[in-house]
Amino acid sequence: MQEGEGYDVERTSVRVVLLDAGGRVLLFHTIDPLMPETGRWHELPGGGMEAGESVEQTAVRELWEETGLELAGDRFGPPSWQRTATYRHRQRRFLQHELVVTARLDEHEPPLRADGRTPEELEAYVGHRWWPVGEITASTARFFPGRLPELLPVFLRGERIDEPFERWN
Repeated sequence: MQEGEGYDVERTSVRVVLLDAGGRVLLFHTIDPLMPETGRWHELPGGGMEAGESVEQTAVRELWEETGLELAGDRFGPPSWQRTATYRHRQRRFLQHELVVTARLDEHEPPLRADGRTPEELEAYVGHRWWPVGEITASTARFFPGRLPELLPVFLRGERIDEPFERWN
């Protein structure tokens, strides 16, 4: 953030690179209904850690809430991608410290359920898609994290990523 710039919410969150049996990555097609000028983007599932939660517990809970998929904690890889970003969402400025993990499914493009989503997520998630990694890396679409097309292959190779600060919007 720039000197003197404030934020409304500071939090730590966990994002999940969820791969299906064919190696496709789940991304939500997202909008901000209170800030239509931010446009549309594709984002990894995940969200804020609650008090006392581990990275693994947050990943399990967030994935279930957003997708209806129940995975055991041992299905998630270590948080080997770390990043901090600032963004505006729903008229508030966030400073978010993110830990990114992987999880692999045995099914091909399993259907998702939305019954665990918050009212805000029900408004924001206007669709989802299971993307082949090559389509993500070649895409000119907007993503969150912003450098997902560049860093996803590095992350999937098992390399540790300490991403520089991102001012997303």
